[in-house]
Amino acid sequence: MTTVYVPRDSAARSVGADEVAAAFAEADPSLTIVRNGSRGMLWLEPLVEISSSEGRIGYGSVTPADVPGILAGTAESIGVVDEHPWLASQQRVTFARMGRTDPLSVDDYLANGGMAGLRRARTMTRAEVVAEVTESGLRGRGGAGFPAGIKWKTVMDCPDGLKFVCCNADEGDSGTYADRMVLEGDPFMLIEGMAIAAYAVGATEGYIYIRSEYPDGIATMREAIKRAEPWLDGFNLETRVGAGAYICGEETSMLESLEGKRGMVRAKPPIPAFEGLFGKPTVINNVLTLATVPTILAGGADAYQSLGVERSRGTQVFQLGGNVARGGIVETAFGITLGELVEGYGGGTRTGRPVRAVQVGGPLGAYVPTSQFDLPMDYEAFAKANAMVGHGGIVVFDESVDMAAQARFAFEFCAAESCGKCTPCRVGAVRGVEVIDRIRTGVDRDENLAVLEDLCELMTDGSLCAMGGLTPMPVRSAINHFSEDFEARQP
Repeated sequence: MTTVYVPRDSAARSVGADEVAAAFAEADPSLTIVRNGSRGMLWLEPLVEISSSEGRIGYGSVTPADVPGILAGTAESIGVVDEHPWLASQQRVTFARMGRTDPLSVDDYLANGGMAGLRRARTMTRAEVVAEVTESGLRGRGGAGFPAGIKWKTVMDCPDGLKFVCCNADEGDSGTYADRMVLEGDPFMLIEGMAIAAYAVGATEGYIYIRSEYPDGIATMREAIKRAEPWLDGFNLETRVGAGAYICGEETSMLESLEGKRGMVRAKPPIPAFEGLFGKPTVINNVLTLATVPTILAGGADAYQSLGVERSRGTQVFQLGGNVARGGIVETAFGITLGELVEGYGGGTRTGRPVRAVQVGGPLGAYVPTSQFDLPMDYEAFAKANAMVGHGGIVVFDESVDMAAQARFAFEFCAAESCGKCTPCRVGAVRGVEVIDRIRTGVDRDENLAVLEDLCELMTDGSLCAMGGLTPMPVRSAINHFSEDFEARQP
């Protein structure tokens, strides 16, 4: 019996995957149609795979009109998907199952290594599990890069009582979609990671905070939690839906929202590990961080720690977007250069024009010029270059981009998304837009550039959180690397 795999991922559905699946069902009712997750080769979606004796044969950018030719064997394929150079050259650890399985099939999950990490964790003491995560070198994949094991140990060492594990799935950075792909394409992996965290720190309740813009991810996670209940051993896990505030990607704003309040940043101390959700000790990690934990527990800390460079251990799930020829997921060990990602995997720009700038780490990340394409992707190397890896989002721009407009957008974005609690962020972002407008129209350019630098320094040093504190990063990088775009121009 022939099995046809048609992704159910939102990216594939947005370009007609549902219609393609319906066309296969209508063309041959005897087919077994599996709605798998995406392989992450987004430039080929809908990517249909057909089972064969050689492996799963892939067909890219399929439309309903292509179905008869695929079934007749006359359509052009990309060959065995697992052997495609773009995919085969990656080091998929967190995304090892992605696109291979039915996301809501428990049998599929168990048959492909699922639950091995949780089973091993439950044979260990809580301290041993925390030590394994610490020794692996796993750092938070949400952007800050804080060592996960330190957070876990802090919560574990708190007196026994009510503790929480919270997963922040409020993935609001432009050009990022790895969290969404986990929610939709391998939800049991996230549930397993949260169950391991709960066991390790002694938590009994957990929440997955998902942005409202991810309806498919919300529905998939809720169904997966129901099916995974027998594994949870008394750990109560629920989803909560955010209301669209970018600031809730910051951990304390998310906690405020979970408690039913307006999402606003909390002053620290105390840190959430001591007084988090409802004032109780709380582990807060990003989706990718928690989703990586099962692999670490299953294979051991040494295997994961052997990947990567310096203090950036393991792999990162990089997300290529923007004006790029081959957008999608590239999971590989830390240390690969930015140029290898953009030019090698990404294939340059979609327009065919030269790359001019790449924004790494979301809307608050630096704009990196092509002269720095030899930068290795690791936290410390990027920090030395006044940039950040962040959540792994990489947005490509060609030579037509106006970098002064991009700098202005950084302030605009901050003004729109600020929670308003601190003055440097709330007022500074508005003043930033005004100053850049004066620079662009030639009003006292040099004086206003000096004012802009003072404003950036104030926001960096005086803001309560990274919303205001990091907004100057894209602005300063645009001025430093693309100063010609800040010359006076006619309105």
